[in-house]
Amino acid sequence: MAFEAKLKYLHISPRKTRLVADLVRGKDVEEAQTILKFTVKGASEPILKLLNSAVSNAKTLQNIEPNDLFISKITVDEGPVLKRILPKSRGRGEIIKKRMSHVNLVLDIKNKKNES
Repeated sequence: MAFEAKLKYLHISPRKTRLVADLVRGKDVEEAQTILKFTVKGASEPILKLLNSAVSNAKTLQNIEPNDLFISKITVDEGPVLKRILPKSRGRGEIIKKRMSHVNLVLDIKNKKNES
């Protein structure tokens, strides 16, 4: 059974967020939590909170321990873009794009038969 958690409107660009998501894709929950705690990237803290939320969902709904879970899927999609104008010389303006991300995290139960 899959347990899902979503993080919308994260004010970090998808390109930067994908770097952190790639580190934990396919890992066990405890290993992913350790990686995220010691990763020096801005997106590591929000993704760690999202992972803890998904673990809490699994614990509340099905009473499953974090040891039995792994990250089966994590995707980072593009969110809306805020456009701001920075004044430049000769009356021009430069557009600054402030990008946002949507992160989807899916946890699944480890298969006991494959571990033996």
